[in-house]
Amino acid sequence: MSDSSLRLVWVYPDLLSTYGDQGNALVVERRARQRGLDVQRVDVRSDQPIPTSGDIYLIGGGEDRPQRLASERLLRDGGLSRASSNGAIIFSVCAGYQILGHEFINDLGERQPGLGLIDVVSTRGEGERCVGDVLADIDPRFGLPQLTGFENHQGVTHLGPTARPFARTVIGRGNGTGDGTEGAYNDTVFGTYMHGPVMARNPQIADLLLKLALDVNALPPTDDRWYEALRNERIASASQPA
Repeated sequence: MSDSSLRLVWVYPDLLSTYGDQGNALVVERRARQRGLDVQRVDVRSDQPIPTSGDIYLIGGGEDRPQRLASERLLRDGGLSRASSNGAIIFSVCAGYQILGHEFINDLGERQPGLGLIDVVSTRGEGERCVGDVLADIDPRFGLPQLTGFENHQGVTHLGPTARPFARTVIGRGNGTGDGTEGAYNDTVFGTYMHGPVMARNPQIADLLLKLALDVNALPPTDDRWYEALRNERIASASQPA
């Protein structure tokens, strides 16, 4: 890897890619290459150590048992936490989001320690699953358009005092707490419940991660027609009366 390479790490595809979230890695990689950036993508399986020199780390969703196994292995490994301490950008979805918090309820009904990289705690909801389209207004500080995604989770995630909501729902249940919050972030560590994959529906998120990793305020323009067609179709579909 040259000094100018951007290192993209996809964490545990063998455990945490149940809902197509690996598409997020494909989108980030493609949008970097469209800007002429040299990208080295590293897919790290759960029996391999997490490299600490990555620039952007992506974690997907998964079922309950793989989530528990992933959390246990990430805690033992320690690489992702060290990468975060080094200032790496981390973006997580659903089960991955819960893992980055302080704790969640595992498949055995027990409280499972997370990595504590986002100030959130996840419990198991007692009502219906959160399933369906999501439209959400992202935190204004990022200056991005409305987000579109799909949620499918039983978890309820409560934000602690240092976490900020990633977005606020217009449609959908988000964190499941009834306060309209969706996802959370602390500094350069992000979590969301939105699948889709979320970056195929919202390439601006991929660009946000690239700008943070490169420490720039803007990126060269690229052809967004395919992404915008998908975004508009999903937003229109979600907005139709049931």
